[in-house]
Amino acid sequence: MTATPEQLFAFLERLGISVSTFEHPPLYTVAESQALRGKISGAHTKNLFLKDKKDNFFLVTVEESATVDLKTIHHAIGAASKVSFGKPEALMELLGVVPGSVTMFGLINDSAHKVQPFIAADLLESEVVNAHPLVNTATTSIRSADLVRFAEATGHNLQVLKL
Repeated sequence: MTATPEQLFAFLERLGISVSTFEHPPLYTVAESQALRGKISGAHTKNLFLKDKKDNFFLVTVEESATVDLKTIHHAIGAASKVSFGKPEALMELLGVVPGSVTMFGLINDSAHKVQPFIAADLLESEVVNAHPLVNTATTSIRSADLVRFAEATGHNLQVLKL
C-alpha cells in the first residue's frame, strides 16, 4: 500500500526527525517551484527517476539548478546502459508518486528496494533540504543529515553523487 503524506510524517516522527511543511498550489517543474517559493529557505531539489535497459531503477536527487547529462550519468550511477526517464507506471509502482511529485521521500514506498537512490554531494552541504512530501502541493524542509537518516531507515543505501 502506498504511504500518504500523513504516514510519511508519522514515520519521520518515529525516527525523531523534525520537519516543517508548507502547502502551496501544485508544482510540476523547477521553474514553477521557483516562482512560488516565497520564504522557504534551504536547498531545493530536482529529482530524476531513471532506468537503464536492464530495468534497474535510480532516483537521482540534485540541487534544483544542477545540470544532469542523461547521456553520461549512467557512468556515475553504475547503470548497465545509458538511462532514460522511468515510465509513470513504474514511478507509481515503486515510489508511490506521480510525475511532478518525484521525491526522495518516495523511498518509503519502495519496500522491495528496487530503486537505487543517489543524492548530490552539494545538497548534503546545505543544512536544510526541501522536497515534496509525496505530493506536489506541499514542500517539506528537512535537515540534510535527517534526509540521509530517513533513506537509511527505509533500508536503502543512499549513495553520494559528485557531479
